Amino acid sequence: VQLQASGGGLVQAGGSLRLSCAASGRTFGRYVMGWFRQAPGKEREFVAAISWSGDNTYYADSVKGRFTISRDNAKSTVYLQMNSMKPEDTAVYYCAAQTRNGIYRRDSYEYWGQGTQVTVSS
Repeated sequence: VQLQASGGGLVQAGGSLRLSCAASGRTFGRYVMGWFRQAPGKEREFVAAISWSGDNTYYADSVKGRFTISRDNAKSTVYLQMNSMKPEDTAVYYCAAQTRNGIYRRDSYEYWGQGTQVTVSS
């Protein structure tokens, strides 16, 4: 599966952005989809994930209550709605897909998009 992330940009603290990740290739609905982020000088970290059906969602504590992950299997797209954004949310955001276990583990994800830059100004 090929993944293309978009929607990044510059936003002020307290603002909102919505990231999208469009998938092509194999059947999108069979994949668990996740979002990760990587800030300069830091390791790539888990942000959120969603089950293939969309019934189950998972979040890092740092974004819980502010970010919402969703998916539209008919459009082969996963979204990350980011509200009440903080400067510490600044990072390159990556979408990823997997068919394995290990929702929170970076190495569980088999396919990765190219990343989209999100910058939150204070």
